[in-house]
Amino acid sequence: MKKIYISIFVLSALTFTGCADDYLDVKQTETISTDDIELFNNDSGAKTFVTSIYSKFLDWDMSSFGWIGLASITSDDADKGSTPSDTGTDKDVLDALTYNASNPSAESTFNANYDGINRCNQALAILPKLDKADPALRERLMAEAKFLRAFMYFTLVKCYGGVPIVDHVSSIPLSAEDKAMQLTRKTAAEVYAFIEKDLTEAAAVLPNKSEYADSEKARASKGAAYALLAKVSLYQKKWQDVVDNCNLVTGYSISPDYAKMFRLEGENDGESIFEINGNGAVPTRGIQGYSNTQGVRDAWGWGFNQPSQSLVNAYEIGDVRKEATIIFRGTTLYDGRVIPVVSADDPNPRYNYKAYSSAYTSAWETDANIKYLRYAEVLLMKAEALNELGQTSEAIPLLNQIRHRAGLGDTPATSQSAVRTAIWKERRVELAFEFDRFFDLVRTGQAKAAFEADKSDIFPNGRVFTEGKNELFPIPASFLLLAEGLSSQNPGYPN
Repeated sequence: MKKIYISIFVLSALTFTGCADDYLDVKQTETISTDDIELFNNDSGAKTFVTSIYSKFLDWDMSSFGWIGLASITSDDADKGSTPSDTGTDKDVLDALTYNASNPSAESTFNANYDGINRCNQALAILPKLDKADPALRERLMAEAKFLRAFMYFTLVKCYGGVPIVDHVSSIPLSAEDKAMQLTRKTAAEVYAFIEKDLTEAAAVLPNKSEYADSEKARASKGAAYALLAKVSLYQKKWQDVVDNCNLVTGYSISPDYAKMFRLEGENDGESIFEINGNGAVPTRGIQGYSNTQGVRDAWGWGFNQPSQSLVNAYEIGDVRKEATIIFRGTTLYDGRVIPVVSADDPNPRYNYKAYSSAYTSAWETDANIKYLRYAEVLLMKAEALNELGQTSEAIPLLNQIRHRAGLGDTPATSQSAVRTAIWKERRVELAFEFDRFFDLVRTGQAKAAFEADKSDIFPNGRVFTEGKNELFPIPASFLLLAEGLSSQNPGYPN
């Protein structure tokens, strides 16, 4: 009888989770035996392998507390929040940019994405064998798996630079070649090339979002593949590729109401290109702890990932995005919930509105979504690339389109340099708390100055961003221990 191994990255002897579970975790309330591949040799069975990949994004280690700390609390858009005595395990050192190779959030993010990549590889290995499933469905599912694998590798390369490229399910027992594959870091350029290959192949097969049934609108689409390709090109400063890929993202439009995009009524709307869907109702799942850890302290949440005063100051007068992004103490939310004022010296005066759930406010798993790719960002990416190509006059109308939706007038910027700065600022206020700001600061070279300027009661002189080090997070020490010299640490961090 054939057995399908759902493994989690490599060697599992130390901190990595088990190596051969006899089930495929699709939902929290559902497990499926995989003792015999024939059980899955149908359309429904084929879908389970890709459903399990999407399901990974709902896990605590993938999209919740560690990721919030790594990609948001580190930025100048957010402070640690909570209380001074509650470190959130490591959120204090992430806030201070003083983390090391044993940082739990860096480790959990690394492991979680490889867990997800493993599920992608599993799907890509098994789907071709399911000859009783519809061939077109299998091709689409394989394209979805490639998109999701590319998405996870993009997260990894942004966070850690070059990482191992694990492109297939390893042999059992582990061969020397597969061990080297899993434990040897590739260069960032090689990782980017691998991502581009996956996305190009996925885009050729995936349907447009409009071709999906309403129940499947959250699945990866052709537009998502091209939008992510554009973003991958943006990070490599391949400006013409950014423009070309943005032009291939069709069928989307700017939603008229910014605030409603982040409510239940705005899920998978006409602006949404790719988002992670949460559902607080049993038996489906929400993102574990996502809303709760960021919720109003002493009301329904822990109070972490507090919007910074620096972010508040970044909004222009009249920008509707400020009130749609930040919950302020003493205000009434769109659903009538009043946010109480605890005291004049409350350490938590602000909260992330985009993580708020009206229907499941205090639940551990809510209906809050994470919007990872929106058409507004496609316009901003195209504007940035056009400006860098010297086509500033063509970039300005795209920038203004985003500003007008926010209730603002045309940008006063006209020169290439001024428009560049205006686009960077627009990305900050448009995409706040959508996990872009830290990486934008790094890729644009603004990080050192931005952190020095990010002054607060905790950091009255700002924070020290060490160039040549803090551009990347440390490779987990637990991984390097397993690698036994096959991989080395990022600059500035001791092993």
